[in-house]
Amino acid sequence: MLGIDPGLTRCGVGVVEGVPGRPCKLIGYYAVYTEPQDDIALRLLHLDTSLSALVAEHQPDSVAVERVFSQHNVRTVMGTAQASAVAILAGSRARLPVQTYTPSEVKAAVTGSGTAGKAQVTAMVTRLLGLDAPPRPADAADALALAICHIWRGGTRARIQAAAVAAASAVRRQRTQLPVNRKGSR
Repeated sequence: MLGIDPGLTRCGVGVVEGVPGRPCKLIGYYAVYTEPQDDIALRLLHLDTSLSALVAEHQPDSVAVERVFSQHNVRTVMGTAQASAVAILAGSRARLPVQTYTPSEVKAAVTGSGTAGKAQVTAMVTRLLGLDAPPRPADAADALALAICHIWRGGTRARIQAAAVAAASAVRRQRTQLPVNRKGSR
């Protein structure tokens, strides 16, 4: 499982293995940096190349990306949204399922509280993965939290989505099999 905390200047990437209800195992974590003074096209290309290389190297089963929420600084939101799109594309290009999670979903999954602070998330990631020291930078810890969240919650979310699709298909099949009651016929 590969988690991505999108950012244009610094993008965190975390790779873990695990199954729901069991401790996860750290595979690796990274930070992809771009220079703020560089042209946006070059920054996005570097991010795309780096994320695609990490996906190819680790060959995860799926990718989890933090969903962008509006902030007061529009410029920051734009850069984060662009980085998020590149992250989603890197997973999609590899034909992997990509799931997005809100920051509060991730915090709740790893700490039990959707309002936990960054320090608390980092401390729990360190503890959950049995690390000697917290992952640095914080974006890498956030990416690991995303990966853990997806392992623990993604399976449930996927089963719910599959059940909803199966139920909708059953309803469609049932509707096509029901006789149509036309006026004057029995």
